[in-house]
Amino acid sequence: MTGEPDGLLFVLSEPGRVPLDEFHHWYDTDHGPARLRVPGVHAGHRFRAADELAPGWLAVYPLRLAALDSPAYAAARVRSPYEQTVVDRLAVLDRRVYARIDGPGEATPTACPLLLTVALTSTDPDELDTWYAEEHLPLLAAVPGWRRTVRYQRVEGAGPDRLAVHELSGPAVFDTPEYRRAVSTEWRERVNATVVDRERRLFTHHRVVVG
Repeated sequence: MTGEPDGLLFVLSEPGRVPLDEFHHWYDTDHGPARLRVPGVHAGHRFRAADELAPGWLAVYPLRLAALDSPAYAAARVRSPYEQTVVDRLAVLDRRVYARIDGPGEATPTACPLLLTVALTSTDPDELDTWYAEEHLPLLAAVPGWRRTVRYQRVEGAGPDRLAVHELSGPAVFDTPEYRRAVSTEWRERVNATVVDRERRLFTHHRVVVG
């Protein structure tokens, strides 16, 4: 399955009763690699929470959305008896699928040091999209250390409707005057007044998923 990724598989998890060593072994040797072997899944990255919030782990897979309807993906989702025992002990396994709206680059996210995810539901999604395109993204692009932003629309799973995935060089970006300017405009305040659901998370890169 060829073509630039047009979607993102976004999975939040919390080990719960699964010991951390077992959680990582399961994800890195079984769960993650099975998804990388599906044609149309371009890459996989695991991230650890940097904001002390739960769920504490995130895995992202840029992909062709059609891959999720393939026999190969259906086979990858069939759990072995052992995997089922792991899943049964997890505190959280929150799977979401997003369609890409806009953003540069072939595959996102990359192995960036810091990942900021901002998910929003607005009563005026058209205004939200216009603000991102015409003001917010250009201002963020001028922030030193701000690598790129890719935006998505939720098509499956829980959570707010729109997702922005921001790739950053590190936390110092939040202390720059360029960032403060980007988050303090009048237009942003008007858009925020329409937001009825919001999730903001910060993650550091843990490892690349290997197939």
